[in-house]
Amino acid sequence: MRRSAWRFLFLSADIRNRLLISILLLIIYRLVAHVPVPGVNREAIAGVLGGQGQTLFGLLDLLSGGTVSNFSVLAMGVYPYITAQIIIQLVTPIIPALQRRMEEDPREGRKWMEKWTYYLAVPMAALNAIGQIRLFQQYAVGQEASVLNYQLGMNISTATTILSMTAGTMFAIWLGELISEFGIRNQGLSLIIFAGIVSRIPSNLGRILVDQEQRGSLLIFVVFIMIATIFAIVFVQEGRRNVPVMYPGRRVGHRMSMPVKGTLPLMVNMAGMIPLIFAQSLLTFPAVVAQFIVGSSNTTVQNIAIWLQNTFGGISNTYWVLYFLFVVGFTFFYTDVLFAQQNYGENLKRSGAQVPGVTKGVATQRYLTRVLRRITLPGALFLGLVAVMPFLVGLVWPVGGQNTGLLLVSSAGLLIVVGVIRDVYRSIEAELKLRGYDQALLVR
Repeated sequence: MRRSAWRFLFLSADIRNRLLISILLLIIYRLVAHVPVPGVNREAIAGVLGGQGQTLFGLLDLLSGGTVSNFSVLAMGVYPYITAQIIIQLVTPIIPALQRRMEEDPREGRKWMEKWTYYLAVPMAALNAIGQIRLFQQYAVGQEASVLNYQLGMNISTATTILSMTAGTMFAIWLGELISEFGIRNQGLSLIIFAGIVSRIPSNLGRILVDQEQRGSLLIFVVFIMIATIFAIVFVQEGRRNVPVMYPGRRVGHRMSMPVKGTLPLMVNMAGMIPLIFAQSLLTFPAVVAQFIVGSSNTTVQNIAIWLQNTFGGISNTYWVLYFLFVVGFTFFYTDVLFAQQNYGENLKRSGAQVPGVTKGVATQRYLTRVLRRITLPGALFLGLVAVMPFLVGLVWPVGGQNTGLLLVSSAGLLIVVGVIRDVYRSIEAELKLRGYDQALLVR
């Protein structure tokens, strides 16, 4: 009788130690997430989050894993590194020299990409820190005290603030790398974001319970949305199209075995959560940039800055329409980039395999790309609906601004949470199988 290998999870010393190291590093991350930026005014921050800018900061809070609300040294989370990674991945197929480097020596190419991703993450973190500080300062106008002592001039206070936030981002990236190396393999950055999102759920539920008028009905409604969203995410994420493939027979002694029938699984959503993060960061970028020109003496420039704030600040209907379109578009684009890098057509040709009725090589790659684009359509539309779920729910049941953050976690945040849980489950299961714990266990 076959039993689950998961009952041996803590009997394997190596796996047990990896889990404990991962948990310890996540605890350190959450503790550092409460270390404030030097000179920050907590009362002014609370006023900004509870006032006009709560929707925009709610969007930024998701990307940072809940640290924007604390304005800690980890206020940007690992977002600059993820953005740098996406940029490098998108630029590589476009530049022929980089594409040749990846094809000639994939291992060295990956090392090159990782090195330049770190280099690019530092200036992006510094620029994002400047924009985020100015964003807080802009929404803090009218309060008795400013968020912090910040000026455009590079004085000591400004340099300290920017350096501390940039260092916090690199520290979070370092913790993620430690988790991937000594903890759960290749899941470090995902677990960092996961920990931030999960840590916010109890406080968001507490806000609903405080609402005496509609806490019962609203809580039931939100729980229903969460369960339905989780079910839809699992259903779509596990969807795939199995393309038939014929593998050549093998020579065993003087005999040749018959060709073997196999399948090549193409996922409905190969891009995962990346289109959501990339589209959201791109749409919020104009609102961050607008902070640099909103105080201009030129009336036209100031009006443009105000329009950018209103349009891309997460309040207008235009933002949600653009968000849906950007997510769908980036899903197709990022899927094409990933699939082109894997080059299944050439890999199948080298192994002697062939899709029945399709010529080997370039023709196979074109055929698989055509199939992948067709099955990507429902996945892209699903991601778009997940992205605009807070807006759609708000049309059905208008709720207060504080509860909007909970609905955000219930859609885009849950997509990240479910995806991370699924990847961690498969990673641990692979480790158990590697050690032979998946073998059939005979029970008398």
